[in-house]
Amino acid sequence: MLQFFYKVFNRNKYKESINLAKIEKEKILFKNKYENYINLIQENLTKKKEISFLHSGHTGDIINILPILKEISKTHICKLYIQLDLPITNHYPDHPAGQFFFNKKIYNMLLPLLKKQSYLSVVDVFSSQDIDIDFNLIRELPLNLLFDNNRYGFHVAGVQPDLSNKYLEVEDHPDMKNKITICRSPRYQNHLISYNFLEKFEKSYYIGTYDEYLNLRRELKNLEFYECKNFLDMAMIIKSSKVHIGNSTLGIDIAEGLKSPRLLEACPHFPARQVHGEKSYDFYFQVHFEKFFNLLYNTKN
Repeated sequence: MLQFFYKVFNRNKYKESINLAKIEKEKILFKNKYENYINLIQENLTKKKEISFLHSGHTGDIINILPILKEISKTHICKLYIQLDLPITNHYPDHPAGQFFFNKKIYNMLLPLLKKQSYLSVVDVFSSQDIDIDFNLIRELPLNLLFDNNRYGFHVAGVQPDLSNKYLEVEDHPDMKNKITICRSPRYQNHLISYNFLEKFEKSYYIGTYDEYLNLRRELKNLEFYECKNFLDMAMIIKSSKVHIGNSTLGIDIAEGLKSPRLLEACPHFPARQVHGEKSYDFYFQVHFEKFFNLLYNTKN
Protein backbone atom coordinates (compact mmCIF):
# COMPACT_ATOMS: atom_id res chain seq x y z
CA MET A 1 0.00 0.00 0.00
CA LEU A 2 2.85 2.36 0.94
CA GLN A 3 4.62 1.52 -2.32
CA PHE A 4 1.48 2.45 -4.27
CA PHE A 5 1.34 5.77 -2.40
CA TYR A 6 4.98 6.48 -3.31
CA LYS A 7 4.31 5.55 -6.94
CA VAL A 8 1.58 8.17 -7.18
CA PHE A 9 2.99 10.96 -4.99
CA ASN A 10 6.76 10.48 -4.60
CA ARG A 11 8.63 8.92 -7.56
CA ASN A 12 12.04 9.05 -5.86
CA LYS A 13 10.75 7.19 -2.82
CA TYR A 14 9.04 4.70 -5.12
CA LYS A 15 12.29 3.95 -6.98
CA GLU A 16 14.13 3.61 -3.67
CA SER A 17 11.55 1.16 -2.31
CA ILE A 18 11.75 -0.94 -5.51
CA ASN A 19 15.53 -1.08 -5.22
CA LEU A 20 15.42 -2.06 -1.54
CA ALA A 21 12.91 -4.81 -2.27
CA LYS A 22 15.18 -6.16 -5.02
CA ILE A 23 18.17 -6.19 -2.67
CA GLU A 24 16.23 -8.09 0.00
CA LYS A 25 15.03 -10.62 -2.57
CA GLU A 26 18.60 -11.22 -3.78
CA LYS A 27 19.89 -11.63 -0.22
CA ILE A 28 17.23 -14.24 0.55
CA LEU A 29 17.85 -16.05 -2.76
CA PHE A 30 21.60 -16.27 -2.16
CA LYS A 31 21.21 -17.34 1.47
CA ASN A 32 18.67 -20.07 0.74
CA LYS A 33 19.92 -21.42 -2.59
CA TYR A 34 23.61 -20.68 -3.19
CA GLU A 35 25.58 -19.84 -0.05
CA ASN A 36 26.09 -23.44 1.09
CA TYR A 37 27.32 -24.44 -2.36
CA ILE A 38 29.79 -21.55 -2.55
CA ASN A 39 31.10 -22.51 0.88
CA LEU A 40 31.34 -26.20 -0.13
CA ILE A 41 33.62 -25.30 -3.04
CA GLN A 42 36.16 -23.90 -0.57
CA GLU A 43 35.94 -27.10 1.49
CA ASN A 44 36.53 -29.22 -1.62
CA LEU A 45 39.58 -27.16 -2.57
CA THR A 46 40.97 -27.74 0.92
CA LYS A 47 40.20 -31.45 1.28
CA LYS A 48 40.33 -32.94 -2.23
CA LYS A 49 43.28 -33.66 -4.51
CA GLU A 50 41.16 -34.04 -7.65
CA ILE A 51 38.76 -31.26 -8.62
CA SER A 52 36.15 -31.60 -11.36
CA PHE A 53 34.71 -28.60 -13.20
CA LEU A 54 31.57 -28.15 -15.30
CA HIS A 55 30.83 -25.56 -17.98
CA SER A 56 28.23 -25.43 -20.75
CA GLY A 57 29.72 -22.58 -22.83
CA HIS A 58 29.76 -20.18 -24.59
CA THR A 59 33.14 -21.04 -26.10
CA GLY A 60 34.82 -17.85 -24.91
CA ASP A 61 33.44 -18.37 -21.41
CA ILE A 62 35.20 -21.74 -21.27
CA ILE A 63 38.47 -20.11 -22.36
CA ASN A 64 37.98 -17.48 -19.64
CA ILE A 65 37.89 -20.01 -16.78
CA LEU A 66 41.19 -21.59 -17.83
CA PRO A 67 43.42 -19.30 -15.71
CA ILE A 68 41.48 -20.52 -12.66
CA LEU A 69 42.02 -24.16 -13.63
CA LYS A 70 45.70 -23.52 -14.31
CA GLU A 71 46.09 -21.96 -10.86
CA ILE A 72 44.24 -24.80 -9.12
CA SER A 73 46.28 -27.38 -11.07
CA LYS A 74 49.37 -26.31 -9.10
CA THR A 75 47.99 -28.30 -6.16
CA HIS A 76 45.21 -30.47 -7.65
CA ILE A 77 44.39 -32.75 -10.57
CA CYS A 78 41.93 -30.85 -12.76
CA LYS A 79 39.15 -32.48 -14.78
CA LEU A 80 37.01 -30.36 -17.09
CA TYR A 81 33.59 -31.56 -18.26
CA ILE A 82 31.58 -29.69 -20.87
CA GLN A 83 27.81 -29.88 -20.97
CA LEU A 84 26.33 -30.03 -24.47
CA ASP A 85 23.00 -28.78 -25.77
CA LEU A 86 21.96 -26.61 -22.84
CA PRO A 87 19.28 -24.31 -24.34
CA ILE A 88 19.88 -20.56 -24.50
CA THR A 89 17.01 -18.82 -22.74
CA ASN A 90 17.65 -15.23 -23.87
CA HIS A 91 17.59 -13.88 -27.43
CA TYR A 92 20.90 -14.58 -29.21
CA PRO A 93 20.62 -14.33 -33.02
CA ASP A 94 23.16 -16.13 -35.24
CA HIS A 95 24.72 -18.07 -32.39
CA PRO A 96 27.33 -20.58 -33.71
CA ALA A 97 25.69 -23.41 -31.73
CA GLY A 98 22.16 -22.45 -32.77
CA GLN A 99 19.73 -22.53 -29.88
CA PHE A 100 22.31 -24.00 -27.47
CA PHE A 101 25.23 -22.58 -25.51
CA PHE A 102 27.45 -25.37 -26.81
CA ASN A 103 26.92 -28.31 -29.16
CA LYS A 104 28.91 -31.30 -30.37
CA LYS A 105 30.23 -29.49 -33.45
CA ILE A 106 31.65 -26.60 -31.38
CA TYR A 107 32.98 -29.09 -28.82
CA ASN A 108 34.94 -30.87 -31.56
CA MET A 109 36.31 -27.49 -32.69
CA LEU A 110 37.47 -26.57 -29.17
CA LEU A 111 38.73 -29.97 -27.98
CA PRO A 112 42.11 -29.89 -29.80
CA LEU A 113 42.95 -26.57 -28.13
CA LEU A 114 41.93 -27.80 -24.68
CA LYS A 115 43.91 -31.01 -25.14
CA LYS A 116 47.05 -28.91 -25.62
CA GLN A 117 46.78 -27.50 -22.09
CA SER A 118 48.99 -29.64 -19.86
CA TYR A 119 47.22 -28.56 -16.66
CA LEU A 120 43.97 -30.29 -17.76
CA SER A 121 44.21 -33.98 -16.85
CA VAL A 122 40.78 -34.76 -18.34
CA VAL A 123 38.60 -32.97 -20.90
CA ASP A 124 35.35 -34.74 -21.72
CA VAL A 125 31.63 -34.36 -22.35
CA PHE A 126 29.54 -34.15 -19.21
CA SER A 127 27.47 -37.28 -18.57
CA SER A 128 26.46 -37.12 -14.89
CA GLN A 129 29.98 -37.15 -13.45
CA ASP A 130 30.39 -35.79 -9.92
CA ILE A 131 31.20 -32.07 -10.14
CA ASP A 132 33.02 -30.00 -7.55
CA ILE A 133 32.82 -26.57 -9.22
CA ASP A 134 29.92 -25.77 -11.53
CA PHE A 135 30.69 -22.60 -13.49
CA ASN A 136 27.19 -22.56 -14.95
CA LEU A 137 26.21 -21.10 -11.59
CA ILE A 138 27.42 -17.68 -12.71
CA ARG A 139 24.23 -17.30 -14.80
CA GLU A 140 22.06 -17.85 -11.72
CA LEU A 141 23.83 -15.87 -9.01
CA PRO A 142 22.50 -12.39 -8.18
CA LEU A 143 25.45 -10.62 -9.82
CA ASN A 144 25.80 -7.93 -12.47
CA LEU A 145 27.70 -9.38 -15.43
CA LEU A 146 28.87 -6.01 -16.73
CA PHE A 147 32.14 -6.41 -14.86
CA ASP A 148 35.25 -8.07 -16.38
CA ASN A 149 34.08 -11.36 -17.91
CA ASN A 150 37.53 -12.90 -17.38
CA ARG A 151 36.73 -12.69 -13.67
CA TYR A 152 33.23 -14.21 -13.70
CA GLY A 153 34.55 -17.59 -12.61
CA PHE A 154 36.62 -16.04 -9.81
CA HIS A 155 33.44 -15.48 -7.83
CA VAL A 156 32.31 -19.08 -8.14
CA ALA A 157 35.66 -20.77 -7.44
CA GLY A 158 36.98 -18.24 -4.92
CA VAL A 159 40.34 -18.37 -6.72
CA GLN A 160 41.86 -15.25 -8.29
CA PRO A 161 44.93 -15.88 -10.48
CA ASP A 162 47.07 -13.13 -11.96
CA LEU A 163 45.46 -12.40 -15.33
CA SER A 164 48.62 -10.77 -16.67
CA ASN A 165 50.11 -14.27 -16.96
CA LYS A 166 49.68 -16.52 -20.00
CA TYR A 167 47.27 -19.46 -19.63
CA LEU A 168 47.13 -20.90 -23.16
CA GLU A 169 49.96 -22.86 -24.76
CA VAL A 170 50.13 -23.59 -28.51
CA GLU A 171 52.80 -23.82 -31.19
CA ASP A 172 53.37 -21.20 -33.88
CA HIS A 173 51.37 -21.61 -37.07
CA PRO A 174 53.47 -23.08 -39.89
CA ASP A 175 52.05 -20.79 -42.61
CA MET A 176 50.21 -17.78 -41.15
CA LYS A 177 52.97 -15.73 -39.54
CA ASN A 178 53.28 -12.01 -38.79
CA LYS A 179 49.83 -11.22 -40.22
CA ILE A 180 47.24 -8.69 -39.13
CA THR A 181 44.33 -10.87 -37.99
CA ILE A 182 40.76 -9.93 -37.07
CA CYS A 183 37.83 -11.69 -35.42
CA ARG A 184 34.79 -9.45 -34.86
CA SER A 185 31.37 -10.60 -33.72
CA PRO A 186 28.20 -8.73 -34.77
CA ARG A 187 27.47 -8.40 -31.07
CA TYR A 188 29.32 -5.82 -28.96
CA GLN A 189 30.56 -3.74 -31.89
CA ASN A 190 31.68 -0.16 -31.35
CA HIS A 191 29.93 1.96 -33.98
CA LEU A 192 32.14 4.96 -33.25
CA ILE A 193 35.10 3.46 -35.12
CA SER A 194 36.08 2.14 -38.55
CA TYR A 195 38.61 -0.47 -39.68
CA ASN A 196 39.20 1.06 -43.12
CA PHE A 197 42.48 2.78 -42.11
CA LEU A 198 44.04 -0.71 -42.16
CA GLU A 199 43.99 -0.55 -45.97
CA LYS A 200 47.18 1.53 -45.69
CA PHE A 201 48.96 -1.58 -44.42
CA GLU A 202 49.37 -5.07 -45.82
CA LYS A 203 46.18 -7.08 -46.24
CA SER A 204 44.47 -8.33 -43.09
CA TYR A 205 43.07 -11.81 -42.53
CA TYR A 206 39.65 -12.53 -41.07
CA ILE A 207 39.63 -15.75 -38.98
CA GLY A 208 36.02 -15.81 -37.71
CA THR A 209 32.92 -16.83 -39.67
CA TYR A 210 32.45 -16.14 -43.37
CA ASP A 211 29.35 -14.00 -42.79
CA GLU A 212 31.29 -11.84 -40.34
CA TYR A 213 34.06 -11.52 -42.93
CA LEU A 214 31.62 -10.34 -45.59
CA ASN A 215 30.22 -7.76 -43.20
CA LEU A 216 33.62 -6.27 -42.39
CA ARG A 217 34.89 -6.42 -45.97
CA ARG A 218 32.39 -3.68 -46.85
CA GLU A 219 34.68 -1.18 -45.13
CA LEU A 220 38.03 -3.00 -45.32
CA LYS A 221 38.49 -3.82 -49.01
CA ASN A 222 41.80 -5.69 -48.79
CA LEU A 223 40.53 -8.08 -46.13
CA GLU A 224 41.13 -11.78 -46.86
CA PHE A 225 39.26 -14.74 -45.38
CA TYR A 226 41.03 -17.65 -43.68
CA GLU A 227 38.88 -20.62 -42.67
CA CYS A 228 40.23 -22.08 -39.44
CA LYS A 229 40.23 -25.88 -39.23
CA ASN A 230 39.40 -25.69 -35.52
CA PHE A 231 40.08 -23.43 -32.56
CA LEU A 232 43.59 -24.81 -32.11
CA ASP A 233 44.33 -23.65 -35.66
CA MET A 234 42.84 -20.25 -34.76
CA ALA A 235 44.98 -20.04 -31.63
CA MET A 236 48.16 -20.89 -33.55
CA ILE A 237 47.39 -18.13 -36.06
CA ILE A 238 46.72 -15.61 -33.29
CA LYS A 239 49.93 -16.57 -31.52
CA SER A 240 51.84 -16.00 -34.77
CA SER A 241 50.06 -12.73 -35.63
CA LYS A 242 51.79 -9.39 -35.75
CA VAL A 243 48.61 -7.88 -34.27
CA HIS A 244 45.22 -9.44 -33.50
CA ILE A 245 42.16 -7.15 -33.40
CA GLY A 246 38.69 -8.02 -32.19
CA ASN A 247 35.74 -7.16 -30.03
CA SER A 248 34.27 -9.35 -27.30
CA THR A 249 34.47 -12.65 -29.14
CA LEU A 250 36.48 -15.86 -29.20
CA GLY A 251 39.48 -14.42 -31.03
CA ILE A 252 40.23 -11.83 -28.37
CA ASP A 253 39.58 -14.42 -25.63
CA ILE A 254 42.25 -16.64 -27.17
CA ALA A 255 44.64 -13.72 -27.75
CA GLU A 256 44.20 -12.78 -24.09
CA GLY A 257 45.11 -16.32 -23.01
CA LEU A 258 48.18 -16.34 -25.25
CA LYS A 259 49.21 -12.76 -24.35
CA SER A 260 49.91 -12.13 -28.02
CA PRO A 261 49.78 -8.52 -29.36
CA ARG A 262 46.07 -7.63 -29.20
CA LEU A 263 43.69 -4.75 -29.61
CA LEU A 264 40.23 -4.88 -28.06
CA GLU A 265 37.39 -2.99 -29.73
CA ALA A 266 35.61 -1.98 -26.54
CA CYS A 267 31.82 -1.89 -26.59
CA PRO A 268 30.29 1.29 -25.09
CA HIS A 269 27.07 -0.51 -24.21
CA PHE A 270 28.47 -3.77 -22.76
CA PRO A 271 32.04 -3.22 -21.51
CA ALA A 272 32.45 -6.66 -19.95
CA ARG A 273 35.49 -7.76 -21.99
CA GLN A 274 38.82 -6.49 -20.63
CA VAL A 275 42.46 -7.12 -21.52
CA HIS A 276 45.28 -7.64 -19.02
CA GLY A 277 49.04 -7.53 -19.18
CA GLU A 278 51.61 -6.70 -21.80
CA LYS A 279 51.08 -6.09 -25.53
CA SER A 280 47.41 -5.20 -25.05
CA TYR A 281 45.25 -2.11 -25.52
CA ASP A 282 41.55 -1.39 -25.68
CA PHE A 283 39.90 1.54 -27.42
CA TYR A 284 36.59 3.37 -27.77
CA PHE A 285 37.57 6.07 -30.29
CA GLN A 286 39.16 6.10 -33.73
CA VAL A 287 42.19 8.19 -32.87
CA HIS A 288 43.11 5.72 -30.11
CA PHE A 289 42.41 2.71 -32.34
CA GLU A 290 44.93 3.95 -34.88
CA LYS A 291 47.44 5.07 -32.24
CA PHE A 292 47.51 1.74 -30.41
CA PHE A 293 47.51 -0.28 -33.62
CA ASN A 294 50.62 1.57 -34.76
CA LEU A 295 52.31 0.98 -31.40
CA LEU A 296 51.75 -2.79 -31.66
CA TYR A 297 52.43 -3.00 -35.39
CA ASN A 298 55.78 -1.27 -35.08
CA THR A 299 56.93 -3.23 -32.03
CA LYS A 300 59.24 -6.18 -32.60
CA ASN A 301 57.77 -9.32 -31.04
